[in-house]
Amino acid sequence: MTTSITQLNGRVATSADLAPLAFAGYAHFTAMQVRDGRARGLDLHLARLREASDELFGRHLPDEVLVERLRGALAVSPADVSLTCFVTSRPGEFAPAIDSVDLDVLVKITDPATPPTGPLSLDVVEHERHLPHVKHVGEVSKTLLIRRAEARGFDDAAFVDRSGRLSEATIWNLAFWDGESVIWPRAEILTGVTMQILDRRLRGLGIAQQTRDVRREELGDHLSAVVMNSWTPGISIARIGGSLLRPDAEFMRILHSAYRDEPLVSL
Repeated sequence: MTTSITQLNGRVATSADLAPLAFAGYAHFTAMQVRDGRARGLDLHLARLREASDELFGRHLPDEVLVERLRGALAVSPADVSLTCFVTSRPGEFAPAIDSVDLDVLVKITDPATPPTGPLSLDVVEHERHLPHVKHVGEVSKTLLIRRAEARGFDDAAFVDRSGRLSEATIWNLAFWDGESVIWPRAEILTGVTMQILDRRLRGLGIAQQTRDVRREELGDHLSAVVMNSWTPGISIARIGGSLLRPDAEFMRILHSAYRDEPLVSL
């Protein structure tokens, strides 16, 4: 049976609640996988929601309120789910700013995610997201670029910025491996929660990491690469554009093991 639960401010959302939000684009969100009522990186998700609210609305809700909204939705859901928490405001988009806005929390719960198995092939597209550090809604370009990549025979798309640096993929962060260290692309990106979890766990394990420019011309079979998001800490990439990459089981093992080291937090 398909799970579909939507709550607004702690109660079941009605069609009247959702109608004004159906195509609204002034909101931000975080997404997580919940297993047995627990999730990894809750502190990072809450920090993301606080910082994005400050950016968009000039204020944020207390963590206690957000956690209460998450718990309320999970109390009526299966133990294993995908959870997305959106924060929006009244007044909404296309309205002038006012001194004090009311913030609404919409929690959406669906079935657990099933990530692709990989390895994936990624088209290369010059693209820079607006407000890349905010996980915001209404990014039509991401779906458009996935579909265009698929039409060109790829599974998805990776972005290069105006300086020619690889940055991220449509709904993923990118990471590379040279056999000795994890390489994070230096660019204006959304630093994902899974990426942050891996960063702190890899540091704890003493695995070398570096953040530097990564350009298309240096790609080749001396490097391995993965994509990651809330679904998974790593799916292997076989090809980016015309460049073949080296599969590395050890890289995958390191990432997945580091991610498992992050404790699940009860909600």
